[in-house]
Amino acid sequence: MAGASLTAIVADDEQLAREELCFLLGKIDGVEVLSQAADGVQAFEDISRLSPDVAFLDVQMPGLTGFEVARRLLESGTDLAVVFVTAFDHRAVEAFEVNAVDYVLKPVEPNRLEQAVHRVRRRRAEQPLGDQLEKLVRMMAGQKDRRNQIAVKMADRIVLVQTEDIIYASLMEDSISIVTGQVSGTSNYRTLDELQTRLDREVFWRVHRSHLVNINQIKEIVPWFSRNYILRMKDTAATEIPVSRSQTRRLREYLKL
Repeated sequence: MAGASLTAIVADDEQLAREELCFLLGKIDGVEVLSQAADGVQAFEDISRLSPDVAFLDVQMPGLTGFEVARRLLESGTDLAVVFVTAFDHRAVEAFEVNAVDYVLKPVEPNRLEQAVHRVRRRRAEQPLGDQLEKLVRMMAGQKDRRNQIAVKMADRIVLVQTEDIIYASLMEDSISIVTGQVSGTSNYRTLDELQTRLDREVFWRVHRSHLVNINQIKEIVPWFSRNYILRMKDTAATEIPVSRSQTRRLREYLKL
């Protein structure tokens, strides 16, 4: 596979996996592996020292996970491209959130790896990665520990939604559903508590153990039995969300009910 020359580092805590990936990359024209790292700390140090074009990172590594390495790279403003190579198929949304170029599942197929390398080359040719990363770093810095955007999975695609556009989020069986005026899908966050840490707690209230609502997106407050309430939201379905007994008092005080 011909293309622009790329320098790379490979990080995986399993030696056989590292060696296999390096072997496959060695068969792709124009790719030079500069180093192999056995953990996330070494990977970050090698990236800082060698300034490669792309890092192939495993997700689960000691010291720093692949995602933690990627987030540090975002904060440093580097123009490095990141490709995750992992056995975990449920972490792709998180990879999208840290601006990864691709997410390759183990066992790695040679053709799939070539596709990932092609995506790296195309991304670098179309738009400098430094510009994209700088924009994301500014966004993250402006929001301190919160993000302006949340990734939402819809069928076979992933979209980014502005947090202020979220009407509500609900725990449905084993997944978190997120609804805006235009988008309805699932989040990769495992719990509502985890999701809420990325949102403004003054705006997003946990009104029920299974529901998190944007108080600016409440259409109506409907009195219910035992002096409780149901919130009718501003989505197209006018979804009704119950308020737990423990949150009813807070709602009354806030709205002067």
